[in-house]
Amino acid sequence: MRAKLYVTLIAVLAAAVLWEVPASAQQISKRLILKDGSYQSVTKWEVHGDRVRYYSAERDDWEEIPNSFVDWDATNKYEKDLASGDAAKTFQLHKELTEEKQADETQSPTVAPGLRLEDPHAAYLLDTFKDQPQLVQMQSNGGTVERNVKKTILHGDASGPPNGISLKGAHAEVQAHSPSASLYVNSEGGPQDDSSSASGQPGLPWDRFRIVSMDVREDKRIISKIKTPAFGKSSEQQNIVKTTNEQLTGGWIKITPVDPLPPGEYALVELLGDEGINLYVWDFGMNAQAQVNKNVVQAQPATPVSAEPPALQKR
Repeated sequence: MRAKLYVTLIAVLAAAVLWEVPASAQQISKRLILKDGSYQSVTKWEVHGDRVRYYSAERDDWEEIPNSFVDWDATNKYEKDLASGDAAKTFQLHKELTEEKQADETQSPTVAPGLRLEDPHAAYLLDTFKDQPQLVQMQSNGGTVERNVKKTILHGDASGPPNGISLKGAHAEVQAHSPSASLYVNSEGGPQDDSSSASGQPGLPWDRFRIVSMDVREDKRIISKIKTPAFGKSSEQQNIVKTTNEQLTGGWIKITPVDPLPPGEYALVELLGDEGINLYVWDFGMNAQAQVNKNVVQAQPATPVSAEPPALQKR
């Protein structure tokens, strides 16, 4: 009798395990893989036009994201490998996805919820437009040396009229709406240049980037001569904006004005020590009334839809 009761208890426990484990495993292993390399742990999802509605296994709630955010090839491959019962293949895929996600986060730091830095050869402006954070990519702009045929503004050149770098147009294409907007640049990438560049060369400090105010003259903007090397002393010059610089992962640097920027035209420049400053700069303006910038990246946070629980599925 005791042996029979023991067998019955084992059978009941086994049935409970068969009921609970698959449901739990389903919540852990079912994934909605996104194009940025991350994924959402989900129990199920539904596609409604350009939106994907899914039940989060982590937050126990329904949420939504744009359909364009989902890497359906990777998601379907993961589902196929999981359904085939090939545990080794599934675990290997999980390991690769985790490693890729960690490496991507290290090289591309997140600067605001849903906003990450990507191109190391570009600078980024973290702006706020209509109370929404936006990340604006800034391409380097090649300037012309005023009254000088040299590529850089040399240190100690005090003879003759002041030299400077001029950019075409009275206004930059990129305009900041927030006077406290931060800039991000990669100290290892530097601005792209058609000729050789000293960016990232040994001996140059990471803190070699400065924000300078520009003089607007009809159809051009001019960066007045900057005394170089100016590491640690350039803040004394009137056209240098006082900033706080912070090192991030992946070689990225965050540059934030100490005081709110007055309306006007500015440029982010790279100091090259005795060689002067890089002729290629990142220009932008400060105008709270400007139209929205082109090609901005705006965070798309997941939006809870309802608290409807998912239906458990037996196996």
